[in-house]
Amino acid sequence: MAGKVETEIAERLLTIETGDLAKQAAGSALVRYGETVILATATVAPEPKEGQSFFPFMVDYRERTYAAGKIPGGFFKREGRPRENEVVTSRLVDRPLRPLFDKNFLNEIQVMITVLSSDQENDADVPSVIGASCAVSLSGIPFAGPIGAVKVGRVGEKFIINPTFAQLEESSLNLVVAGTRNTVTMMEGWGKEVPEEVLQEAVKLAHKVIIEAIDLQEKLIKQFGKPKIEFPGKEEHPINEELKKEFYRLLPYAQKKAIPANLELTIRIIEFCQGKVEEALRISDKLEREKRISEIVSETIDNFSKDYPEQEKTIGDTIDQVQRNYLRRLVLEENKRIDGRKIDEVRPITCAVGVLPRTHGSGLFTRGQTQALVTTTLGTSQDMQIMDELEREYKKRFMLHYNFPPFSTGEVKPPRGPGRREIGHGVLAEMALSPVLPSEEEFPYTIRIVADILESNGSSSMASVCGGTLSLMDAGVPITTPVAGIAMGLVKEGEQAVLLTDIIGMEDFLGDMDFKVAGSKKGVTAVQLDIKTDEVTPEIMAKALEQSRKARLFILEKMQEKIEAPRKEISPLAPKILIIEIKPDKIREVIGPGGKIVNKIQNETGTKLDIGQDGVITITADTREAANAAKEMVEYFTADVEVGKIYKGKVTRIKDFGAFVEVLPGKEGLVHISQLDDRRVNKVSDVVKEGQEILVKCVEIDQEGRVNLSRKAALKEKEFPGGKQEKDIK
Repeated sequence: MAGKVETEIAERLLTIETGDLAKQAAGSALVRYGETVILATATVAPEPKEGQSFFPFMVDYRERTYAAGKIPGGFFKREGRPRENEVVTSRLVDRPLRPLFDKNFLNEIQVMITVLSSDQENDADVPSVIGASCAVSLSGIPFAGPIGAVKVGRVGEKFIINPTFAQLEESSLNLVVAGTRNTVTMMEGWGKEVPEEVLQEAVKLAHKVIIEAIDLQEKLIKQFGKPKIEFPGKEEHPINEELKKEFYRLLPYAQKKAIPANLELTIRIIEFCQGKVEEALRISDKLEREKRISEIVSETIDNFSKDYPEQEKTIGDTIDQVQRNYLRRLVLEENKRIDGRKIDEVRPITCAVGVLPRTHGSGLFTRGQTQALVTTTLGTSQDMQIMDELEREYKKRFMLHYNFPPFSTGEVKPPRGPGRREIGHGVLAEMALSPVLPSEEEFPYTIRIVADILESNGSSSMASVCGGTLSLMDAGVPITTPVAGIAMGLVKEGEQAVLLTDIIGMEDFLGDMDFKVAGSKKGVTAVQLDIKTDEVTPEIMAKALEQSRKARLFILEKMQEKIEAPRKEISPLAPKILIIEIKPDKIREVIGPGGKIVNKIQNETGTKLDIGQDGVITITADTREAANAAKEMVEYFTADVEVGKIYKGKVTRIKDFGAFVEVLPGKEGLVHISQLDDRRVNKVSDVVKEGQEILVKCVEIDQEGRVNLSRKAALKEKEFPGGKQEKDIK
C-alpha cells in the first residue's frame, strides 16, 4: 500500500512517498525537493548480537553519479569508497537521529540514503535528514521521532530558507538545523563572522520550518507506520516502589527514563562502588582517573560474579549512572566541576609558533590535556584538490586534515586511514578558518593545514582551529583576523540548567549538550551543536552563545600574546609565486611550437609556468630571483617592437637590397642597404653575415605592420667606451 504527502517550503514542493520502492526494508521514504530525489531506507537486525553492549547504529549516505547525468571518472567507471561530502552528510544525518533511539534496543539498525536525482540547485542533505527520520519512524524501530531539518542562508539582511547552490555563493551563512517539535537538537554550518544575535534569529526561524517537516511526516506515519518492535529491555517488569525510592535516594540524578530491571542488584552495586567511584572521579589526571574506574569495574564484577553471573552489562551501566550522578550533583548543587574548575572557566592555555624548523608555518596549542600540533603548507595552483562533486567540478585551494592517533588518548590501536570522525572534525575546523582566508587574487597559494592531535581530553576540533590560526599566522598567510574555538556543555535537571565552558571528555559523555563555537572577535565562523535532551530553550541557547563568546575572546587574547598578526613575509622555504598578465593572443608566443619556448623558460630559470586561457601566467619558483628571471623572459618573448628603440638582433637572411634581422623572438625587420652603415655600401655581405648579431634601431613600422630598421642610426646613438666593439653591446 503506497502513500504520499506534500507541502510547500520556500516556494518549492517537498514530497514524501512510501510503499512503492524498497518494500523489503523495514521502512522506506522517497523524498523529493524540487527535482532532487533521495531514497531513505531503515533496516533492523532480527536479534541483537551476542554480547552486544552498545547501541549499533549506522548511517550511509551515497550519491549516484547518474543522479546528475554523469559517468564516474577513474578506470573502473563506477562509484567507489565514500567521498568526503558523503561522509560528512552521513554524520549530519546520524547526529540528530542517534539520541532519539531507545538505548536498551541493541539490534543493529542501518539507515541508507541514496541520491537518485540532483537538480543542481537543491542540496540533498536536508531531504536526507527528513527521509531518514521518516523511514525510521515508519519501520517500527523504537524511536522518539520524527525530526525535521532545514538549511538557513543569509544574503544581505534577509534570511533564506533552503538556499540554492547559487544563493549560497552570495550567502554569509550556511546553517543546517535539525530538531524535534519541542526544540533544536542539532545544527552545523559556517558563517562569515556572523553576530551571535543573527545566529539566534536563524535558529528560531529554522525551528518553525522544522515543525512543518514533522507535521508532514506524521501524516504519513499515522497511516503507514508499523507497530513498535517489542524487545527484552522494553518488557514491563514489576517495580518495587520501595526499591525505586532507594535507587533515587542513592542516585537522585540518574536517568529518569531508564529504571533498571533488577533494582535489588543495582542498589547493591551502587552501595558497593559509589564511594570508590566518587573518590576516583576526584583524580584530576584523565588517564589515572580512567585507570582507577576500570579497576573499580573489575573489582565489582569479581564481587558479584558468584551470586550474579553474566551481569557485566548491568554493572557497567550502573557505574556509568554513578559517574553521571556525581558529575551532575557537583555542577547543580555545588557549582563545581570534576577537574576543580569554575563553571565558566577555561583550562590553562599555552601557545607556541615556529615549533618545526622546516615547515612553512607551525603552531602548538595546548588547552588542559588537549593538545594540537598544527602545520601550514603553502603550494601552487597545481596543488589544488580537484573536487568532482555531484553538482559541479571545482578546484579547492584550502584543505584542513585532522588526525587523531590512538596515542592521543593513551590507547593501542592499529593505524588506519582517516575515519568518519576525523573527516568530520577536519571539515568543521576547515569551515571555521575558511571565512578569514585571503582571496586567491590577494594570496595565490594553495593552503593545506594538518592538525595532529597529540593529547585529547575534549574539544580537539576546536584546539585544531586555534592551532590552525597560529600556524597560518606563522606561515605569513594574511588572514583577515584570528579565529578561536570553544566547546560548551550543559547539565539540565528540570528547570535548573547550568552551562559549562570548555568541556572535557567526561562532561561531553555524561552531559546534555556539546556545542562547538568558533569565531573571531567580530562574530561566529562555524558551529556544531548536538543535544541529548529536548528541553533546551532559546534562552539557554542564547546564554550558551554569549558564554562561548566571552571564552573565545579570552582564548584569542592568549593566542595573540604569542603572535599578534600574520608575519610580514611568508617562509623562505615556501615556493615563490609571481603572477603576470599578457594579452591572450600572445599565449602562443610564450608556449612556442611544441612547447619549445615555455620549456626553455622553465629549464633555464628552474621555474614552473601555469598559463591560463585568459593570459594570466603564474610563475612558481624556489627563489624570488628565479621568478623574476622567468618574468623577464616571458616579457621578452611577448614584447612588441617599438619605434625608436635599439635592439641587438640576429641577421636571418641577406638580400641584394638589405638584411633581415630578428630583433625579438619571431619578429624581424628589414635593414635597407642604405641603412647598414654611414658609408656607401656596395654589397650587403661586405658588412653583415647570416647569423651575425648586430645593433639596429627601429625607425618605422608601416601601415602593413612591416618593421624598418637602421644599423646606421643605432651605431650613431651608441658610444663604445673602453674599446668595446658592437658585439659587446647588450
